[in-house]
Amino acid sequence: MSVLNPDLLKKPSEAQVKRLPKALLHDHLDGGLRPETIIEIANEIGHALPTTDPVELAEWFRASCDSGSLVLYLETFAHTVAVMQRKEDIVRVARECAVDLARDGVVYAEVRMAPELLTEKGLSLSEIIEAILEGFREGEKEAKSEGNTIRIFSLLCGMRQNDRSQEVAELAVKYRDKGVVGFDIAGPEDGFPPSDQLDTFEYLRKENAHFTIHAGEAYGLPSIWEAIQICGAERLGHGVRIADDIDFNHTPPRLGRLASYVRDRRIPLEMCPSSNIQTGVAASFAEHPLAKLSKLRFRVTINTDNRLMSATSMSREMYEMVKECDWTYQDLQRATINALKSAFIPFEERLAIIEGIVKPGYEAIAGE
Repeated sequence: MSVLNPDLLKKPSEAQVKRLPKALLHDHLDGGLRPETIIEIANEIGHALPTTDPVELAEWFRASCDSGSLVLYLETFAHTVAVMQRKEDIVRVARECAVDLARDGVVYAEVRMAPELLTEKGLSLSEIIEAILEGFREGEKEAKSEGNTIRIFSLLCGMRQNDRSQEVAELAVKYRDKGVVGFDIAGPEDGFPPSDQLDTFEYLRKENAHFTIHAGEAYGLPSIWEAIQICGAERLGHGVRIADDIDFNHTPPRLGRLASYVRDRRIPLEMCPSSNIQTGVAASFAEHPLAKLSKLRFRVTINTDNRLMSATSMSREMYEMVKECDWTYQDLQRATINALKSAFIPFEERLAIIEGIVKPGYEAIAGE
């Protein structure tokens, strides 16, 4: 039995958090563009933006998503998707995504995108997927030249409100040995339950393919139940509303049947605190269910969701947990290892990152 290093019980500084090795499971490619890149491409293609000042544009994205206005929130993605319609632009955005994450200490990432959103200039879904993967590989090489190591893969999303999920799922299977590790459905939960896509999920299971499902974010427990029990989701995108099935007024808290099932089966929760605060699921980091669920030993992971819209990074998400919830190196390491245990790459590759990068990295930084 391993003995806990007492250094892991300390709280890291902001600079130390920045250097920690990180794993990211829930990040949207069209939600993490550099403002400078948006401005440059928009100028080339003649797309109008709210402002052409990078600092002001970044603030516009954050403020629009903080406004509580669904119209403004959706408008933000209209701008990012608009500058991702040409192959060279998709490659660039994907490359910069990999580089930016690596600079933030991310050593493993699964970044998702709905290819059907990038077809306005005539690109096929296959061409879009290949452009994303090309960008990721270029980004890995650029990160390495800067002294950073990252392995980055693609998750393909189908949009719940559209009818292309089966087509996208078949492409996820086609490209699964080329850099696509899984499938997801995104878009509005309310009115578009995951069971609407049941045929697609049954296809994926027959193909032994991995998939996660956005559930338990905007909509409550029925969305989580359907995602798991009807569709067979391996992970829950957000899953924050599982807290609705826990009575925290008792000591210890009492778990309902669904919450118990999620915890007992070790179903990973892809939690995105800043995003949830913006959409009103939680009032603050201190009040976000993440800390409570972690104490109850749910398999929680920390994620960014949309780095541009939330003005965030993995380092920021993690350090806010340190500041607001008194998280230690041990808490952060557990969430990181949870993410890698839940990753959609082969077991031995997950283990190699945990044992070869994450644990030694934490030991070294915590021991300073």
